[in-house]
Amino acid sequence: VQLQASGGGLVQPGGSLRLSCEASGSIFSIRYMGWYRQAPGKQRELVALIASGGTTNYADSVKGRFTISRDKAKITVYLQMNSLKPEDTAVYYCNVLTVMDYWGKGTLVTVSS
Repeated sequence: VQLQASGGGLVQPGGSLRLSCEASGSIFSIRYMGWYRQAPGKQRELVALIASGGTTNYADSVKGRFTISRDKAKITVYLQMNSLKPEDTAVYYCNVLTVMDYWGKGTLVTVSS
């Protein structure tokens, strides 16, 4: 199983980016798909999760600005990020939880003028 994340880059404060993460290989019984991030010198933290039933959960710092969604058929999870702030700068990792815990390699998001 591989998770391929894309969509990171450099954006000005107030701008938007859309991250995508597609899973390839045999994945069964997905419980959650989600995004985490790790800023320089900080621990990895949860950004957003979407459960198998569609329930979503967000970190307080991104509520109202970020939206997580998925395409079940493509086993792809998305993160629409709006009103980006410099403090959103981090490497963003996608995660798929089944009975196993799968992680992508990360995509860098830099918010700077």
